[in-house]
Amino acid sequence: MGILALAAACGKAAKTATTAVSSATATTAANSTSTTTAGAGTSTVASSGTVVLAPEMTEGPYYLDLDLVRSNVVEDRAGAPFALDLVVIDVATQKPIKGAAVDIWHADASGAYSGFVSASASANGGGAGGSSSASDTSTFLRGTQLSDASGKVSFATIYPGWYTGRAVHIHVKVHVSGKEIHTGQLFFDDTFTDTVYASTAPYSARGARNVRNANDSIYSGGGAQSTLLVQKVSGGYAATSNMGVKSA
Repeated sequence: MGILALAAACGKAAKTATTAVSSATATTAANSTSTTTAGAGTSTVASSGTVVLAPEMTEGPYYLDLDLVRSNVVEDRAGAPFALDLVVIDVATQKPIKGAAVDIWHADASGAYSGFVSASASANGGGAGGSSSASDTSTFLRGTQLSDASGKVSFATIYPGWYTGRAVHIHVKVHVSGKEIHTGQLFFDDTFTDTVYASTAPYSARGARNVRNANDSIYSGGGAQSTLLVQKVSGGYAATSNMGVKSA
């Protein structure tokens, strides 16, 4: 992934992107250091102390390398606005990494992934057993950002939906100087998710999830360490998480 090309695209994307959360909400999310949350999970967010290595997890079947540089990934997807800030930290030096290309992708409120809508719509909105061949050109809820001097990237998205066989999660991948250095997944506290889903359309129109964190085979490989501490903010929800990576 060319860093110079990404930087140029990033400037263009920033001019055209619309916001899923208000400017005030995005600012609150970006600057928040509060540990007051409705979630009970353990987070990689640290106000002090050493940032540890984020656990490596499977990429999954629905990754697309699109060089789609943008901070707002919502497009036409309905759901609760969610502002996500990730801070990329080199665990060897404990310093932020500038210019890291960070990809995120996740399911919409119905459990569908862009690029694989037909495959991921099977089994009550899940991907289990479906083909992993791209079947469409949709790009919702996918995007890449370059980290700034503080190591931070910011995304405006929606609270992810669930699909059969998996707990609620967001996929993340990090490249530095064109080299993939981290692939992981971010999880959500189940009780907090239950509250969001029950109170918000279109999540509330779906049936109950069949897999929670404790029963998710991927979560068991480090999910507790990768669980976001989500805050309710004006206009939606927000979370900030440090990601410790090996840059070399």
